[in-house]
Amino acid sequence: MNKEKLNKLLKLDVSEYTQEKMNLTYLSWANAWKEFLKVYPNAKYKVIKDENGQCWFGNNENGYMVYTEVTAEDTTHQMWLPVMNYKNNAIKKPTTFDINKAVMRCLTKNLAMFGLGLYIYAGEDLPEFEPLDQNKIKALYTKADEKGLSNKDVKKGIKRHYGATSTKQLTLDDFKDMMDRLDKLENKKDNKKGKNDWSY
Repeated sequence: MNKEKLNKLLKLDVSEYTQEKMNLTYLSWANAWKEFLKVYPNAKYKVIKDENGQCWFGNNENGYMVYTEVTAEDTTHQMWLPVMNYKNNAIKKPTTFDINKAVMRCLTKNLAMFGLGLYIYAGEDLPEFEPLDQNKIKALYTKADEKGLSNKDVKKGIKRHYGATSTKQLTLDDFKDMMDRLDKLENKKDNKKGKNDWSY
């Protein structure tokens, strides 16, 4: 799995897409998939089915399970989830609506295996990461200035590569990667083609 993309998904705050029900936090599957595609645009998901084409497994005595599979680049993760009611109790005789809802919740949980919204399943309100100290932030802007980049250029770079809107959202790994990117950039004043925009 791509470490840079894993870190990006782990620190992504998706709280604006969540809802609280019965003291549990639920992430909207549609928004989860949308955010996931921003990092892995060619990702694919699969709903696991039996030989009869049914996507639920189990019986009326013990309840039912659904399974999904997500593939992003060279990594595939599978996830499973019981078909449950609003109290998170197993449903012995689920309807197609119950099964459909379980499948999409399972897909959302599947995406957490790649880092997206994983903090929610750990019972946290927000993703955890150690923010950069002021010395590192200063070093970042100093390096950018040496390359002829403005503060606006820096903000553009961190948004493009790390999905962040400010240096306060960058991790230590992001900082190291960004400094490395800056080291590789041509000086903007010497770049006559105007392509010094962090697009490599």
